[in-house]
Amino acid sequence: MVTEITEGVKVSVETEYQPEYSSPSQFHYVFTYRIAIENHSENTIQLLRRQWFIHDANNIVREVEGEGVVGQQPILEPGQFHQYVSGCNLKSGMGKMYGYYLMERIVDGKQFKVVIPEFTMIVPCKLN
Repeated sequence: MVTEITEGVKVSVETEYQPEYSSPSQFHYVFTYRIAIENHSENTIQLLRRQWFIHDANNIVREVEGEGVVGQQPILEPGQFHQYVSGCNLKSGMGKMYGYYLMERIVDGKQFKVVIPEFTMIVPCKLN
């Protein structure tokens, strides 16, 4: 698990290879990632947008940007957390992702970026 804290917002990420959805002979490797977002600040916040940078080991870089996460724009009171699971496919079986969330403080509308820590995705057989 990797973790990063930005302005009192903690983001933790865990990844898992999904062999049942992957097809190595066709260079298709599927990973899931579970993200926990915890509000340790003194303000109520809302997640508005996300931006991802996905690096495949074969030098392909993709950028994904859009509203919310998995169709939601969660509001987190101080002390609350939000978890979700999403996925990514790679062609090489090895890669990394990182990015940020655009958050807004409800009290005054101030927007700020929260770092999504860099995490790796590696097919287990490539570790040997």
